[in-house]
Amino acid sequence: MSAGDRGCAESFVFRSLPQKAFSCLEDRDIGDRLLKWSMQGRITAQAFSFDQQFKPYQKDEFVMAFFNDQNVSSSLKLLSASGQWTTLGSKVTKVEATVVPCTQISMSFFDRLYSEGVVRETGDIVKCYDDYYNDILISDELRKVLLLEDSDHYDLFSQLDRKEFLFCLFKHLCIGGTLCQFEDVVGPYLETTKALYKDLVSVQKNPETKEIRIISTVFRVSAYDDNGLCYPSSKSHEQTFAYLIVDPCKRHVHTLYHCFGGSLF
Repeated sequence: MSAGDRGCAESFVFRSLPQKAFSCLEDRDIGDRLLKWSMQGRITAQAFSFDQQFKPYQKDEFVMAFFNDQNVSSSLKLLSASGQWTTLGSKVTKVEATVVPCTQISMSFFDRLYSEGVVRETGDIVKCYDDYYNDILISDELRKVLLLEDSDHYDLFSQLDRKEFLFCLFKHLCIGGTLCQFEDVVGPYLETTKALYKDLVSVQKNPETKEIRIISTVFRVSAYDDNGLCYPSSKSHEQTFAYLIVDPCKRHVHTLYHCFGGSLF
């Protein structure tokens, strides 16, 4: 990367878009589900705009510029250790940004769950003897597929499938928070995943072939200040996550944030 490119990347300017609504997180039925899954009050989405062309190879510079922009640090929400919503505020000295593949455009991606004894045709999730994975209770075949590599059905989804943003959202919702009350049927998980995905990701239709493709670039991000990890939380957990979803055409960034814990009313 030339010095000119690097200088350009570091001069991204961001602006908060508080008027942007994420209808999924405002939906009453979905709110009730998130409460049941111990995620309500601990999950949020926000939108920001930026002022110049984004190129995926600039991801580290882009993400560092994002976290250190005054408009971001003063408005980017996170939960404090005491469970209060606050804003980032601190000077970020290091970032980690992992590219999350985002190519799926159909919920048929999950149809394979019905064919292998994980979910019945009725939508009922097949139960199993209780097991634990890192303090997460596993009492059905769905959570086994998501978490246990020695599950009989783990190979239903390849390693590449499991990295897809659509799969990550589904898995996060299925596992939930500390006091998650699991669903007996798969429908609510699929419906909520679809609604969240549609709210966050941007698509474009090819005028000639009419094919729809996703134009967003997705990163799973962490940020550090002088005291160590500061975002999404000072404590790491696979259910404490933050994603940046970048729309290069509109020059918008959507953030999806969740901090593992019990539901906050």
